[in-house]
Amino acid sequence: MLKLQYIAGLCVLFAAVFGVQAQITHKSSDEIARLIEAAEPGSTVVVPAGFYEGYLQINKPITLEGQGLVTIDGLGKGSVIEIMVGDVTIRGFTIRGSGSTVDKEPAGIRAVEGPVVIEDNYFEDVYFGIDLRPAADSIIRNNTIVGKELELGRRGDGIRLWWSHNSVIEDNTIDAVRDMVFWYSEDLSVARNYVTDSRYGLHFMYSHNTTLADNQLVANSVGIYLMYSNDITLIGNSIINNRGTSGYGIGLKDCDAIIIKNNALLANRVGMYVDNSPSSVDSWGIITGNKVAFNEIGLLSTPITHNNVITNNAFVENEEQVTVHGRGQLMLNEFSADGIGNFWSNYSGFDQDNDGIGDFPHEPRSLFRSLLARQPNLRIFLHSPAQQAIELTARAFPELSPQPIFIDTSPLTKPPTLDLLVSTQKASRLPMIAFSLGLLSISCLGGWLIAHQRRLPVIADPDPSQRAFV
Repeated sequence: MLKLQYIAGLCVLFAAVFGVQAQITHKSSDEIARLIEAAEPGSTVVVPAGFYEGYLQINKPITLEGQGLVTIDGLGKGSVIEIMVGDVTIRGFTIRGSGSTVDKEPAGIRAVEGPVVIEDNYFEDVYFGIDLRPAADSIIRNNTIVGKELELGRRGDGIRLWWSHNSVIEDNTIDAVRDMVFWYSEDLSVARNYVTDSRYGLHFMYSHNTTLADNQLVANSVGIYLMYSNDITLIGNSIINNRGTSGYGIGLKDCDAIIIKNNALLANRVGMYVDNSPSSVDSWGIITGNKVAFNEIGLLSTPITHNNVITNNAFVENEEQVTVHGRGQLMLNEFSADGIGNFWSNYSGFDQDNDGIGDFPHEPRSLFRSLLARQPNLRIFLHSPAQQAIELTARAFPELSPQPIFIDTSPLTKPPTLDLLVSTQKASRLPMIAFSLGLLSISCLGGWLIAHQRRLPVIADPDPSQRAFV
C-alpha cells in the first residue's frame, strides 16, 4: 500500500512539473511587449518567470529584468530581440533560437541605436550573439554567448560593434562563434573577456584609441588581430594555444602606435605576427614585458617592418624565436633600449661580470632558417640530421653563413620578472589533481604495508591474565 501511495505521489509531482512546463512553453513574447507598452518610459519591467516564444521588438527606453528566470526563444526565425531606441537595458535573460540565414544576419540581440546596456544574459543557439550597429556609449557586460553548431566559416560573430564608439565590453564568455569583431568603433574598453573555439578572439578593423586588457583567448584560430587600427594598447592578455591556419597569437596589419605589454603568448603557432606595423614613417610600436614561449614561431614579421622597440621580453623555447618572410631582416627595429634587451633561451653567450646582461650581442645566424624563410616546405626537415648537416656546413665555410636577422646588443641572461595573467576562466583542476595524488599516495602506502606486513616488528601478546579491561 505504501509503495502504491509513493508511486501515485510521484505521478502527481511529474504531472505538476510537466503541466507547468507545458504552460510555460506556450507563452508568447507578445506578453512581454504588452508589459512594455503599459510601462512608463525609463521605468523597470520585471518579466514574470517563464518560457516565451517569438520575436520581441523594443521601441521605448526601458529596463527589462529577467532575474535569471526568463527564456525567450526566437524559434529559429530571424533575430530574437531588436532594440530600436536608446537607453534600454536587458538583464538576466536566456536568449536562444535565432535564425541562421546568412543574408539577414539574425542575432540574439540587435541594437540599431544606443546607448544600451546588455548584461548578465545567457545566449545559446544564436547565429550572431550581440550586434550593435550603431549604438554608441553602450555596455556589454557579463554575458555568456554560445553559437550555433556550424562549421567555423559559417558561424556568425559572438559580439559585433559597428560605429559604436565609447562602449565597454567586459567580463563576457564567448564560445563556438566566428569572431568578436569591432568595425569603425573608437575609444572602447575591452577587458576580461574569455573567448574559445572561435576564429578570431578579438578582431579590430579601422578602430582606434582602445585598450584591450586582461582578456583570455584560448584555442581559437587567431587570438587578437588588429587591422588598420591605431593607438591600441594590449596589456595583461593571456593568448594560448591559438593554432588555426595562420595561428597568430597577436597579429598586426598596417597599425600605428601599438603598445603590446605584459601579455602571455604561449603554445600558439605564431606568437606575434607584425605586417608593416607601424605603417607610417614617423610612427612607432612598443613590445615589452611579454612572455613568448613554446610557440612554433615566437615573432614573425615582414621585412618592411620598422620603428618597433622590442625589449624586456622573454623568448622561451620557441621552435623559431624570430623569423622574417623572405630574405629580409629586422635591422630597422630596436631589440634593446637603455642597455636592456630581451631574454633568449637559445643565447649562447655568458655573463662574466654577473650584471644580468650578456657579454656578447645576440646575433642569430642560421643557414637552415634562412632557407626555411624562402622555402617553408623545408620545415619537414626541422630538427632532423639534414638541418644539422646544413648548419655544420655553414660553420665550416663561414662565407655561406647568412647575415643575422636582428641584433640584440644587450641580451638578458635571466628571464625578466613579468607581471602576467596566465590563468583560465574555467575551474582549475589543480585541487582535484592534488586530491587524486593524495589518494594515490595513500593507496600506495597501504599496498606497501600489506606487501611488507611480515617484515613489521611483532609485539608479543602479554599474558591474558595480565590484560587490563576498561
